Amino acid sequence: MGLVGAGRSRSRSRIALGLAGLALAAAGLACLAGPAALTKTYAGLSLALEGRLQTRPQPIATRITLGPGGRDLRLWGEIAEGAADRLGQLLDANRQVERIHLTSEGGLVDEAEAIAARVAARGLVTYVPDYCVSACTLVFVRGRERLIQASSRLGFHAPYEPGLFGQAFQADASPERRAYLAAGVDAAFATEALQVASDDLWVPDAARLLAARVATGVVDSGRFPDSGLDDDDSLDAARAAILRNLDLLAEFKEVPGLTERLALWYRDAYRAGVSEGEALDGLRRLAAAEVMRAARGAEAAPVLGLGRYLLKAMRAAPSDICSIIGGAGDVALAQQVLAGETPRGASGARGACAELISAYAEALARPGPDASAALRHLLFRGGLPVQEVSALP
Repeated sequence: MGLVGAGRSRSRSRIALGLAGLALAAAGLACLAGPAALTKTYAGLSLALEGRLQTRPQPIATRITLGPGGRDLRLWGEIAEGAADRLGQLLDANRQVERIHLTSEGGLVDEAEAIAARVAARGLVTYVPDYCVSACTLVFVRGRERLIQASSRLGFHAPYEPGLFGQAFQADASPERRAYLAAGVDAAFATEALQVASDDLWVPDAARLLAARVATGVVDSGRFPDSGLDDDDSLDAARAAILRNLDLLAEFKEVPGLTERLALWYRDAYRAGVSEGEALDGLRRLAAAEVMRAARGAEAAPVLGLGRYLLKAMRAAPSDICSIIGGAGDVALAQQVLAGETPRGASGARGACAELISAYAEALARPGPDASAALRHLLFRGGLPVQEVSALP
């Protein structure tokens, strides 16, 4: 069942429990009326007992935060009671909000519908960076634009009422169907989505979501500021983010001040509302310069790590890009290649690639200090790097 969590629960309140004798009498009458009536009565009694005995765990409050620059709202977790009011207060206090990022396993339908109404009234863009399932989809489809990543997961199933012993009692799906259709979702898609059992989940791919007008566009992860810093934009959190994004820094993380300077720059870019893609591009260029400076006075191990990194990138790059990486010690360009990106505006001598690869491989194959010395000669002509960073945008 994977993403099935809080689900798509219809009610906030539970049926009040009457006297035990009346409940038993109702159950007896239902037995006489037939199996369908018995099932309905049992569901009602189960929900009533749950309400009276307070057996359902209290949901954690929905996490709603304001992103950098006040243009983005982030909503995480179960859509619980009070979420719509809290979101409304944030929107009223921050008129510049343009988008809401949704990462939710679902929750209360009435809360989701109230959030959706606020999203529609403000003309917000909705965006799912990871997953949005069950009742969360009611919010997503009300966006002025509805954006996903290619890997985003939107999950659908029919609404239900939870019972005392973990049961899922099917609920009328007419309100959800009307909400989907009002948002312009294809009618056949809405029907298929709401026919999925309450304890199951249907996760269509991006192409199907676009074709059914559930989503209006697919974007990459760099379109908006790094949401990983929303909860914690401290220097420690920024440092963890840059180490996660730039594997080369693992060899240099003990160099005094290096990762701290990079973390400060990345944190400030996030706070200024710079998109994650732009911030990572700038971070790569800055990291390349910092790494080359650090390598000049580093011990053998980081220099060997840098040599291995550049050699790996040269072997993965086209020959003209390879010659820049090896000939100029262009760490920024190496990072782009190893991230699977296509470098723009860079071209070198095609014939030099094989020679450079051979030179780096031979240097790395030498024993101990000889390897480090040979790599320093390749990286630093006369003690200075030929080029610390490329002129790439």
